[in-house]
Amino acid sequence: MIAQMLTKDKEKATYKEDSANEKPLRSVVKSLSWRTIGTLDTILISFLVTGKLDLAFSIGGIELVTKMVLYFFHERIWNSIKWGK
Repeated sequence: MIAQMLTKDKEKATYKEDSANEKPLRSVVKSLSWRTIGTLDTILISFLVTGKLDLAFSIGGIELVTKMVLYFFHERIWNSIKWGK
C-alpha cells in the first residue's frame, strides 16, 4: 500500500526522491503551516494552564520566535555532522 502511494508514473519513487523534487515554495508553506499549528497548540496549552488569554498569547508569541531560532541552529549543527550522509 505504501509502495502504491509512492508510485509515480508506474515507477517506484522513494521518499528521498519525493522530498528532493519538492519545490522551495511548498517547503516554505509547509514550514509556516506547521509553525502555526505548533504556536496555536502552545497558546491553547498556556491558556488551559494559566486561564489567562493575554498571557497565553504572550507565551505563544515568544515561543514562535524562539522555536524558529532554535530550529535554525539545530539545522546548521546537523548540517555539519557527517554521520548518515
